[in-house]
Amino acid sequence: MTDEGADEHTRSDLEGVLSRVRERIDPDEDERDRLEAVADELRARAEQAATERCPDADVMRVGSTARNTWISGDRDVDVFVRFPPDLDSECLEEYGLAVGHATLPDGREEYAEHPYVTGEYEGFDVDVVPCFRLEDATEIRSAVDRTPFHTAYVQERLDPELAADVRLTKAFTKGVGVYGSDLQTRGFSGYLTELLTLEYGGFEPLLEAAADWEPPVRLDPEAHGRETFDDALVVIDPTDPERNVAAVCSAANVARFQHYAREFLANPRQECFEPTTVDPLSESDLEAHLERRGTTPIAIRFPAPDLVDDQLYPQLRKSLGGITRELEARGFDVFRAATFADETAVLLVELAVAERPLLERHDGPPVHVRGHAEGFFEAYADDPDVYGPFVEGERYVVERRREWTSAVEFLESDRLFDVSLGARVETTLEDGYDLLVGEELTAVLEEFGEELARYVDPRP
Repeated sequence: MTDEGADEHTRSDLEGVLSRVRERIDPDEDERDRLEAVADELRARAEQAATERCPDADVMRVGSTARNTWISGDRDVDVFVRFPPDLDSECLEEYGLAVGHATLPDGREEYAEHPYVTGEYEGFDVDVVPCFRLEDATEIRSAVDRTPFHTAYVQERLDPELAADVRLTKAFTKGVGVYGSDLQTRGFSGYLTELLTLEYGGFEPLLEAAADWEPPVRLDPEAHGRETFDDALVVIDPTDPERNVAAVCSAANVARFQHYAREFLANPRQECFEPTTVDPLSESDLEAHLERRGTTPIAIRFPAPDLVDDQLYPQLRKSLGGITRELEARGFDVFRAATFADETAVLLVELAVAERPLLERHDGPPVHVRGHAEGFFEAYADDPDVYGPFVEGERYVVERRREWTSAVEFLESDRLFDVSLGARVETTLEDGYDLLVGEELTAVLEEFGEELARYVDPRP
């Protein structure tokens, strides 16, 4: 087959795949009508309750269902109750909760930057959120104040064809595992997928561009040109030039998106739009992997601190980073590391080197750097437990006793608390933790079998 024929074949495959995916993800007329009926009822309830308390209040639907970018099966309705900016924050919270409970009598209170009411109505997941009605997104008092600006911006620019392409982008990012702006996932938010699809003019052009991205990638839809950000992907918020919409998106997830963009364009297939599931790892499979790898996995397991995920995972990552840096500094080579959390939390380090000799080499300054060199020499010259100082090349060198020869012993010691740990992780560890080494890792399979399955069989 000629190159031209191969290209035509790939193009035909791609169009066929996208057509089948659209059939699955595009809401049909009945689903749309059902959503609109429920959303209109909720909005009317909220509007009545809001204007009874504050005549200048109004109500706005936001989110993907308001922007026509929702995927079939999504059941989210976001109702924002906007109060005038001269209302004080205490009244906003009081009125907001009252309106929320009037709209959702069976709803419960949750807290983000301020309280709101969430619940279920007619099979839909509903949030009723108070915010201030502002003239400019740069005047926001909390993150939720920005959301109505996002909705208005996208609604003004999306036609039905582009909205359908946003649904493809969302399904793709979900399928390849990079969707979600929570601090566990650190991926692409819904708003980010909308802006990227708008910026490049569709789903396929976005993938073609992403395949050639060379981070840092900087996009500025409204040409604000005022702020710089140190992120792999920068998309300046069109409604707020001081914000990078992609700030939460990790460099790894940008790279994953790029990988799968290339892979899909070369080999179009529906699986890229379908999140993969894995079978939990069995005890025998884990033991076989440990034998095959020949490394030393060590898991620190402890009760998960009582924090929401967006607070917990940054603390777990900080703690894992502190532990791996300290192990590396002490000569215990970290092969790979990961963290998992549910009822308990696990900080997993897999070591290429878990035992070190009694002695370690310590290089001093060059002899010609007189002040430092003399200080180094005097510090070790009369130490009977040290070999040296001697000169090697141009430097003083000593061979001294290593503080820790075993990574396990170090992690069992109080010196663990000299490491940079998340505050709540540290206080939890102070109450005690389990150290699981090698095949003892089977003890966490019941809770983290899927996570360990992904760990031993990593994919992009």
